Amino acid sequence: MSKISIVVPVYYNSDTLMDLYNDMKDKIFDKLGEYELVFVDDGSGDNSWEIMNQIRDMDENVRLVKLSRNFGEHAALLAGLSVCTGDCAVTKQADLQEDSSLILEMYDSWKKGNKVVLAIRRSRDESKIKILFANMYYALIRSFVNKNMPSTGCDCYLIDRKVIEVLERLDEKNSSLTLQVMWAGFQTDMIYFDRKNREKGKSRWTLSKKIKLVMDSMMSFSYIPIRFMTIVGSLFNVGAIALFICVLVEYFTQGTPIAGWSSLMCVNLCSSGLILMMLGILGEYLWRTLDAARNRPPFIIDEEHKPRK
Repeated sequence: MSKISIVVPVYYNSDTLMDLYNDMKDKIFDKLGEYELVFVDDGSGDNSWEIMNQIRDMDENVRLVKLSRNFGEHAALLAGLSVCTGDCAVTKQADLQEDSSLILEMYDSWKKGNKVVLAIRRSRDESKIKILFANMYYALIRSFVNKNMPSTGCDCYLIDRKVIEVLERLDEKNSSLTLQVMWAGFQTDMIYFDRKNREKGKSRWTLSKKIKLVMDSMMSFSYIPIRFMTIVGSLFNVGAIALFICVLVEYFTQGTPIAGWSSLMCVNLCSSGLILMMLGILGEYLWRTLDAARNRPPFIIDEEHKPRK
């Protein structure tokens, strides 16, 4: 009998946790067979931990993990995967925007031999602005990082024990766990679902976190930022040489005086801005190299309550 682990990262989700558990209890637990529900408290400042313990008192298959502080969803998921004991594990968001029955479809696909099962958004019942920026991100990833990234994005996934072991060996902090799963290259299937609008709670997915995800995705899986610097630098050099030749030709053929301060300042300001941007890109790579060299763990577990079963 195979066992499935359901890993749920929790960050200020006190208003949805009990609803989430009841939804899974009504729809999937009786049909899964042997299961393990892993809640990971990623430094929540509300009473999420207390509610998680209430759920554990109600279900002997619940495992609780509390991180010492907020490390981010990537680290929270990795922490949950590192302690889960299932033959496979599926990630599940705590915001009630995914139908819990989706897990059954993914589990059935895994039983057919697929090591990775991605849950792909068929539609999104959200604002057009959110959908626009999400589609821009996935288009960017498809163009420059991984052409196999679904155009509408991937919210959760089910992975085999072999894939979990690969993720633990990678031990990358500033990265995208979804892209790591896809990078691993195991046999993959896709299940489509309709993403609901969030009805309870407030999203903590801030603009700064979204920007960091874009930077991490590009710099961890693509050489495009470095190649961009080379291309732009080359274009500026070609343009500068062409402009220099044009100025000399006009000066010797038509006697046009060479413009002074204004044009020189424009060139200097443009060049300085370009140089600073290039240094910023290099600084992002250097910071990530330093962060990896320090070998700090991607997460620290403060407490762990194992299933009572």
